[in-house]
Amino acid sequence: MITEKMQQAFLEQINKELYSEYLYLSMKAYFADKNLNGFVNWMSIQVQEEHAHAMGMFDYVIERGGRITLDTIEKPKNDWASPLEAFKDVVQHEQYITSQINALYDVADETKDRAAQLFLNWYVKEQVEEEASAGDILAHLELIGNDTKALLDLDKELSSRVFNPPVIG
Repeated sequence: MITEKMQQAFLEQINKELYSEYLYLSMKAYFADKNLNGFVNWMSIQVQEEHAHAMGMFDYVIERGGRITLDTIEKPKNDWASPLEAFKDVVQHEQYITSQINALYDVADETKDRAAQLFLNWYVKEQVEEEASAGDILAHLELIGNDTKALLDLDKELSSRVFNPPVIG
């Protein structure tokens, strides 16, 4: 059985994961407006991943005998000055989510919820990958600067990303 404190911490994180999905959906629309279909693809995959992250936690709370109550999802930003600015926001957001996963793990540690700790180990590892992936694209965009051809080459590269449903937990 999940404790009330642990359940509440998970519910708050589920909301943050759903916000992440919503933010990346907004970024997908931004890139679609710019006709950068590779970036659109990258964001589409990100939307699916964030949804899977939220649903993994959602299902976990239910499996532990908890009750799901959903809250309002904050409206995301919907415009950026450039792809570079958008990916600065991606990296910053992923760093924020990492801090929140770590805080959730701290609650599991504080409440001595070993099952939650084991479950959250996957998310801790996943955030390392999320930050690295976004950071790589940001580094490329910083190198590209105003080189339109290089931007289109990166866009083409990003079109090859495919969604592999995660096995969470």
